[in-house]
Amino acid sequence: MKTYKQLTYEQRCQIYALKKIGMSQNKIATQLNVSQSTISREFSRNTGKRGYRIKQAQHSADKRRLIACKAIKMTADIIELIDSKIKERWSPEQISGWLREDQSIYISYETIYQHIWVDKQCGGQLFKFLRRKGKVYQSRSKDKQAGRGYIKNRISIDERPQVVDDKSRIGDWEIDLIIGKGHSGALLTIVERKTSFTVSTRR
Repeated sequence: MKTYKQLTYEQRCQIYALKKIGMSQNKIATQLNVSQSTISREFSRNTGKRGYRIKQAQHSADKRRLIACKAIKMTADIIELIDSKIKERWSPEQISGWLREDQSIYISYETIYQHIWVDKQCGGQLFKFLRRKGKVYQSRSKDKQAGRGYIKNRISIDERPQVVDDKSRIGDWEIDLIIGKGHSGALLTIVERKTSFTVSTRR
């Protein structure tokens, strides 16, 4: 797999200035402490009809990075790279950030977690290198099972008895709690379903 280091806007300013004075690609690479192939690739990709220009080069690079943000398949080479970092005890979050910043590979940490647990199901040992190896990772958005507003061990409203929906008895209450932004206040509403008796309180 070919990898390269992303150049910054400041580095492109240096490249432009050094090229203007006739410095060779190899010397420019040495001056910027990057590989010669990185400089060669920069010129081949970002030189327009009017030559190499800083703003044009940066715009072209930014546009390619946005396009690269689309999902990338987990190829054999990428899997090998990810596995090597897992065995160095990097977290999936660290690996995802490193791939994005240093390798221009956009793979979410959720995908890396999924890869680890699929590996476990197949008899693999990658999960043993995780700091949280005892539990299978679940996305925060999955079934709204985490985060603000989630009640541990809650019972779904779909499981309540039919008699509650019929409103045929006294003593079945509905309680709603609304918490204000920044926990600055709260509104608690209690409704007795049969009699429509309501109690409301604010804090």
